[in-house]
Amino acid sequence: MSSTTPVYDDVNFRNQFPAFENTTLFPPAQLEAWWTMGTAYINIDNQYPWNFKTKQLQLAIDLMCAHLAASFTLINNGIPSVIVTGTTEGTVQVSMEPPPTTTAFGWWLATTPYGSQLRALLRVVANVGFYVPRFNTSPGYW
Repeated sequence: MSSTTPVYDDVNFRNQFPAFENTTLFPPAQLEAWWTMGTAYINIDNQYPWNFKTKQLQLAIDLMCAHLAASFTLINNGIPSVIVTGTTEGTVQVSMEPPPTTTAFGWWLATTPYGSQLRALLRVVANVGFYVPRFNTSPGYW
């Protein structure tokens, strides 16, 4: 493993994300497990389609860990990870905001502030391919 390969650093993680500073609610082993789970979503080998710099890759996996920790905390507390815009009590009716993105992954990331920040970072580092404009090949165009 090279020195540029990201690893879970509990002190650094808790400094970045103070919401997880309580070691009783968020034991180091649990956060490290979520961090490791995050590598299933973000490849630490830094291969296509991502083009991370070393610090960006570390931040991406740390953000994924924070997103997973926040998501599991909501789920464990019985709180849906959706945006509720209205409720009714008689005959129970709930209105929810539709996903703010067109993909399930993007919507899932949008359910926590950490996921939203990660989504922005992923958009910055994604290889989006090349655009080759169509040139006019008629005589005298150039």
